[in-house]
Amino acid sequence: MKRLNLFGFSLLMGILLFAASSPASAEDEIRFGIIGPMRFSYGQEQWNGAQMAADEINEAGGIKVGNKKMKITVIKADSNEFFSIAAAASAMEQLILRDKCNFVLGGLTSEATLAMQDVAMDHKTIFFSAGPAHPQLCDRVAENYARYKYYFRGTPFNSNYLQKNILNQLRSISVAMKKQLNIESFKIAILAEKALWVDPIVKEFETTLPKMGMEVVGTWRPQPTAKDLMAELKAIEATNCHIIMAVINGPAGVTLGRQYGELKIPAVIMGIISQASTLKYYEATQKMADYVVTLGTYTPELEINELTQPFIKEYMKRYNEVPQYTANTHQIIKYAIKQAIEDVGSLDPEKLIPYLESGITKIPAGVAASARDELGRPTHDLVWGPNYTVGIGEQWQEGKLVAIWPHFKWMSPYWEFSVEPPDKPNEMTYKGLYPFKIAPWVLQAYGKK
Repeated sequence: MKRLNLFGFSLLMGILLFAASSPASAEDEIRFGIIGPMRFSYGQEQWNGAQMAADEINEAGGIKVGNKKMKITVIKADSNEFFSIAAAASAMEQLILRDKCNFVLGGLTSEATLAMQDVAMDHKTIFFSAGPAHPQLCDRVAENYARYKYYFRGTPFNSNYLQKNILNQLRSISVAMKKQLNIESFKIAILAEKALWVDPIVKEFETTLPKMGMEVVGTWRPQPTAKDLMAELKAIEATNCHIIMAVINGPAGVTLGRQYGELKIPAVIMGIISQASTLKYYEATQKMADYVVTLGTYTPELEINELTQPFIKEYMKRYNEVPQYTANTHQIIKYAIKQAIEDVGSLDPEKLIPYLESGITKIPAGVAASARDELGRPTHDLVWGPNYTVGIGEQWQEGKLVAIWPHFKWMSPYWEFSVEPPDKPNEMTYKGLYPFKIAPWVLQAYGKK
């Protein structure tokens, strides 16, 4: 055997080292791009959920695609979407073209996700959003199916259903307040961030609350990143309202919790304050967050079905945090996409889409199913309501995050929301629910103990 000269030996070693250190080719793995505002908790939760799903699937051998098992890889991209829609669209393009991702999950703001959606559709890449709520994302699917069929809403359900959740929870809270505070006619203040996804919610509140016999005393629309809400809160306090309906997904939610606690406004605060769903929220608000109520997805003790607690416990073990709704990238990958790939036996989007839009999947948050509109057209939205997914109401009580809602009752032939806990537990009762509590300073303002 002839000896290799020094140059040839070095070249051979370089090739071998490169091969050993290079990641598997796109043909050997399934690539998931995770795109979101990674400098904020929402994006980090998207990444955490996806990474956890990848680890669990790979430890079990991967995903079976036809006759072979394939491991999955998750690739992180910072959308920077709070500051630049163009940057979000560019990050999506890089995941598809440079990183060769088979699927992309993420997005948070509806404005940026609409732009990311168009990029994914240009390249016919399946894109599950994991944060935005505006109905337009799914309206596009129904109106132009050939172009937008590659998009699915993964979490949360759309803002029309979010406002229905808030109104159903409002009915429950108003019943409790009537009993404890003897209030007959309610005054409501609306405090909602200035963002596209919030617009239909505010419009619905302003239209529906008066029909419920409640007076809307005013609407305030701060920026989602506001660091000071004192002017808005003092103006709200001057209205002598009974309830503050808050809709804030951005970091201003921390400001709201802290300053509400500092002022001790004699009104119940509820709605969607996404930051309040994290265990870090209590400390971030300087322990002022007690009695804040928000819609959410998980609490440490919640049990919607047999999948809920194993997911929550493992997530908390890994990340020392309760999962937010954006961490549902975990269930999108582990339950929806994995099952679709294995049953179809292919990564071809054209084969996966019909399966994904017709499937019904049990997940830690309930049951996921893809919706159709009143004309029977696929929208790739989430089906909302009892027996599917409805989310939960959460409240901070003495430094502890607990679930307080929903409650259901049987109204043949369907389960419906109940304004009060049922007299006896039933099969639609979630385990781990606590009673709603009114803040002591609110009780004091009404002469109650």
